[in-house]
Amino acid sequence: MKIGISAFAWTSCLERKHLDLLPWIKSLGIDGVEVPMFEPDALPIKKIRDAFEAHDLECTVCAILPKTVNPISPHQEQRRRAIEHLIRCVEASAAMGSKVLGGPLFAPIGYLPEHRPTKDEWSWAVEAFQSLESTLDKTDMTLSIEPVNRSETFFLRTAADTKQLCESIGNPRIGVTIDTFHANIEEQSIPKAILSLGSHLKHVHASENDRGPLGYGHVPFGDIVLSLKEIGYDGYLMIEGFGYSPKEKSAPGKLWAYTDVSPEDLTKGGVRFLKALM
Repeated sequence: MKIGISAFAWTSCLERKHLDLLPWIKSLGIDGVEVPMFEPDALPIKKIRDAFEAHDLECTVCAILPKTVNPISPHQEQRRRAIEHLIRCVEASAAMGSKVLGGPLFAPIGYLPEHRPTKDEWSWAVEAFQSLESTLDKTDMTLSIEPVNRSETFFLRTAADTKQLCESIGNPRIGVTIDTFHANIEEQSIPKAILSLGSHLKHVHASENDRGPLGYGHVPFGDIVLSLKEIGYDGYLMIEGFGYSPKEKSAPGKLWAYTDVSPEDLTKGGVRFLKALM
């Protein structure tokens, strides 16, 4: 297994200035950095690739769909535009040097129609992800779909739901991300959920129940690591927590992260914690 840090610790909008952190990140023994992606065109793609290659760091990408991009919309034109957006996300990720694109790519965060998932919505999701096959093959990309908790989606909340979708899609390049923050809410047992996924598990977000420093909450990381070893998982444990960085206007933790935990503190502590477990 490899250890990474999500740039969400600092910002939701990676800029040129954040690339100056890469030498320090590399010095901690970190293998890769995850880039948040909302609009592919907003990222300095070539600068990101050049900087990551210069510092021998791998890149992964976590995409969040804009509110207007919805692969399971009841409107056909919106679904068509969503597929175009997903293709652009795959291509942009590949251009940055990434081999893994993850996130809740099935619908925008906060899309909560007042019904359970319908057969039509399921079919639309399958169709959208199947339409990416040639692009994923061309770019040698893995797509990792992330279930999120019930306050953020009605569609995919659990490992079992997401595994079923992947089986319906039928593409070995498409699998599941487990985010331990969301799984702590939705799974009866995170280790058992991991075991149930087996080879469908492509990516892991290591996150405490409060998105704070690893090891200070109640997520059972020891048992999680044992389950990952049991299924032979060799991907990333990507630390995804939020530090307090008041100068960062787009910092996810600006409003509610612990004010005495900087992004750097969160990173160093997370690396020490995971290395000790592994």
